[in-house]
Amino acid sequence: MNKESKIFVAGHRGLVGSAILKNLKEKGFQNFVLKTHAELDLTNQDAVNRFFAEEKPEYIFLSAAHVGGIMANNTYRGDFIYRNLMIQNNVIHASYVNNAKKLLFLGSTCIYPREAPQPMNEACLLTSPLEYTNEPYAIAKIAGIKLCESYNLQYGTNFIAVMPTNLYGPNDNFNLETSHVLPAIIRKMHLAHCLKSGHKDALRKDLNARPVEGVNGNASDNDINALLSKYGITENHMELWGTGKPMREFLWSEEMADACVFVMQKIDFKDLVSSEKEIRNTHINIGTGKEISIKDVALLVQRAIGYEGKLIFNTDKPDGTLRKLTDVSKLNALGWKHSIEIEEGVERLYKWYIESISQQ
Repeated sequence: MNKESKIFVAGHRGLVGSAILKNLKEKGFQNFVLKTHAELDLTNQDAVNRFFAEEKPEYIFLSAAHVGGIMANNTYRGDFIYRNLMIQNNVIHASYVNNAKKLLFLGSTCIYPREAPQPMNEACLLTSPLEYTNEPYAIAKIAGIKLCESYNLQYGTNFIAVMPTNLYGPNDNFNLETSHVLPAIIRKMHLAHCLKSGHKDALRKDLNARPVEGVNGNASDNDINALLSKYGITENHMELWGTGKPMREFLWSEEMADACVFVMQKIDFKDLVSSEKEIRNTHINIGTGKEISIKDVALLVQRAIGYEGKLIFNTDKPDGTLRKLTDVSKLNALGWKHSIEIEEGVERLYKWYIESISQQ
């Protein structure tokens, strides 16, 4: 991949895609073909085929996906498996048909079994049952891995699958109905801090920037308080789902992007194939290899925000998988390692969040 190569970043406005696009631009790449969801629906096979036939992108970063947190995954199970399968199938097949030079498919470490040995290395895939709450999404991502492997083996393509751990960073999803754990904690605690501190203007500004269930900053105090209460936010405490005991690994999204660009530039499928007769598990974990409990993450956020209320863990709600630590030895051996730790990342993300509100 050189500076003039034609690059398609699918999902360039999301957490992952925007970070990849930023990293590529910083490295001097400039020939991009970019489409918003309104301009190109990746679940529409005819539209995807026309796009690839017309544009002929050489390098594809497949970061577009239908994503969400534990509540969204467990509630909208059909949406998560259908939309992700359609996006993957359409883009990967069109890349093959139109002779793309290379494709990077981004999955998730939720592909691994619920009871996988910790840390989870790539060989754990398909060894035992998945975590129930996100099983449809995980199955879709596993299908993407196998689609890349299968096309490589049958057609000689150069499609590589990477599995990032839990990501957080600029352009994250802070929608309380669908967000992942870290951005959800940050936003809930920011709202709780505003409520407890009596900063009603800041609270209303937040809701104007990102309305929740149609409620914005122009709503009445009663409506706003009722909404916040629904999400476990009162004047004196903030509620979080589960026990707080599950351990999670978090990677700053811009570092994930750097790892992806590194793999796209430096690693080919042949570098990931063993001498064994059966070729499996050629995907690459991307993470830090370090974990922290949800409770401790919440305490980091609390310190960053200065929230003085009480944290309550609702043990009637699900925890999800208790541990999801990745083995990143393959990636480290290939030549890439993270540098931003969670303490710094939390402060960075809260600063970004506050700035994003002021820019609305």
